Amino acid sequence: MRAVNIRSGNGDDAYFDRLFSYFQSQFQGEISKFVPIRGNVFLIKTKKQSYILKGYSNHRKLKLQEAFTATLRKEGFKKTYRFLEPPSKEQLYFEGTHYGCLEYLSANKSAFSFHTRSNRQEGLDLIEQFHDTTKSFEKRYRTLMPNGDILAKWTERYHLFLNNLPFLRHFIKEPFVSEMVSWAYWSLTGMEQQQTFFHNEADVILHGDVAHHNFLRDKTGKLHLIDFDLINIGPPVFDYLQYANRILPFIDWSYDNLLTYTQMKKYKREPAFLYALAYPADIFREWNRIIREKSYSDETKLKQVIDLSVGQFADRKNFVEQLKDLLE
Repeated sequence: MRAVNIRSGNGDDAYFDRLFSYFQSQFQGEISKFVPIRGNVFLIKTKKQSYILKGYSNHRKLKLQEAFTATLRKEGFKKTYRFLEPPSKEQLYFEGTHYGCLEYLSANKSAFSFHTRSNRQEGLDLIEQFHDTTKSFEKRYRTLMPNGDILAKWTERYHLFLNNLPFLRHFIKEPFVSEMVSWAYWSLTGMEQQQTFFHNEADVILHGDVAHHNFLRDKTGKLHLIDFDLINIGPPVFDYLQYANRILPFIDWSYDNLLTYTQMKKYKREPAFLYALAYPADIFREWNRIIREKSYSDETKLKQVIDLSVGQFADRKNFVEQLKDLLE
């Protein structure tokens, strides 16, 4: 069988042909399906079994992922994948990339999304279960993982966005740009003033990327948490803030609606939480990425980021004003 000729950031068709040939030499039995999913992630099917192969830039990262998921499951969190023994005797390694062999979880026809309230709450419940499990063993991983620092991370993202402004103004005009910068400045200033709050909770291992595509509903209906590339150590609120930023567009940018979710209620009167909610993390992330990757020539991607910035502008502005009123 010939490797699927799909281009990606990893290389051209010749690269995929070479990679397919390598995997075929390592697997027992003929590979009947070889599908690039994204980046260095591939679905491989043989007559006997299906696998997900995921590439890592170095052996240490792969071993950390293997150890972490094994500990996670041993400590009681079963709602994720397992790393499997490679089908070959040797570690899978191809052109500078180390590949881990993951259990294939067959997806449900009804994919997880943030469009329904039941899904949004189920996702939060799963994150809470994840935190409850990882707090029991985070001390064992302190020397292996970075410490989460949302204020430092968002400050760096803010300055990068400012540096990109001369170029970005070719795509979005005033008052949108100045307003977004002002929201971020107000948010970061308040977070810095209230930063002791972020040290009040006991540390856990954070997922670090609670986007909808990192939740997978299997064919039985069970929801799984996947992709732990950005795990770090810090208070649970860091994951919840990121999750809030992800779901606010689906709840009409309503603070009252946000507080109807169980895990968010406890932060109701916390000024630091309110300041952090105003930070336009998604807008800055996507613009910084599109400029870094020079993908602004891709009309589809560009339109998505412009819609993210401008299409929800009025709702976001009202939301920030509501937060300011609550803090007065």
